[in-house]
Amino acid sequence: MRPFLYDQLGGRVVFGVGTIEQVPAETERLAAGGNILLVADDMAKGEADWIEAACQGRVVARIGEIRPHVPMDDVDRARRIVNENAIDVVVTVGGGSTTGLGKAIVLEHEMPFLAVPTTYAGSEMTPIYGITGEEVKRTGRDPKVKPDTVVYDVELTLALPMSVTAGSVMNALAHCVEALYAEERNPIVDVLALEGVAALARGSRLVAGDPEAVDGRSDLLYGAYLAGSSLGSVGMAVHHRVCHVLGGTYGLAHGDANAVMLPHVVAYNAVAEPDVMDRLASALGAGDPAAALYDLARELGAPASLSGLGVAESDLDAAAAMTVERGGYNPRPVELGWIRNLLGDAYTGGSPVVKRE
Repeated sequence: MRPFLYDQLGGRVVFGVGTIEQVPAETERLAAGGNILLVADDMAKGEADWIEAACQGRVVARIGEIRPHVPMDDVDRARRIVNENAIDVVVTVGGGSTTGLGKAIVLEHEMPFLAVPTTYAGSEMTPIYGITGEEVKRTGRDPKVKPDTVVYDVELTLALPMSVTAGSVMNALAHCVEALYAEERNPIVDVLALEGVAALARGSRLVAGDPEAVDGRSDLLYGAYLAGSSLGSVGMAVHHRVCHVLGGTYGLAHGDANAVMLPHVVAYNAVAEPDVMDRLASALGAGDPAAALYDLARELGAPASLSGLGVAESDLDAAAAMTVERGGYNPRPVELGWIRNLLGDAYTGGSPVVKRE
């Protein structure tokens, strides 16, 4: 056993079917009688309406327009709402961008934060935040942005469109994969991440056959929880840096960028991490993890190429340069030529190939 450090993140998790009914009581635990700011995206409007009614007058302000990648203009507006309404607790209901806006609020206004995720983004389990300004997405890490309570309700994911499910699942898988070869990796996170991969792969195959399969959706939500917990305890590598460039600069949905890039990044890092690749293959139930992730994305109906997402081939040089400029750890050196080739492979969207030289 090699020496390791493990920062165990605090927080309360409520997981099950129909758990949204516990949100009013959970907000009382965090801020008894306090004013609530309710942040919910369009897909969660019905759930937000129910929460507002159930909280019996405690919801004094709502935000219902959520844009991807947490634009700074939206953050400024949300912070003004907090100041103008004497908010005591923030409640978010929705996907990663909705949770992200909640994080941006509590980054400046320290207060209790409860998140109800409706996708598999996993942001609710991490101290990582991102805010986009002037077409560049900046990320940071601060323990105070991690929600104090997370309420997972499998029922809220049953009607999630497969077009959203696919990218969100691949995003969760990317969290697990990068946690396995992160610089701060440790044996505890390895267990969480590998269990997350197995649950996500199992759930994906069930949901691909029946999008409303409760067992499959439960596996996916459980896997997303483990994925977020894994990434929240360690750092990121080049995959997430590439996806933040593609999202913040070229406007790609984060899940779609993950779906396209993950198999190719795994193929890129395979040479540097053979032991990780063996364990990843076992969790996926396949021989070649890069190929298995590519095939799983196809089974879910996820996008296959950057060209299909509207990225121009002429953008790849700049995207590669921005990725390299951001620096940071990766198990294989992040060299401009290699990253440009990786983006080129993702642009065409063919099956990933492990390059050893």
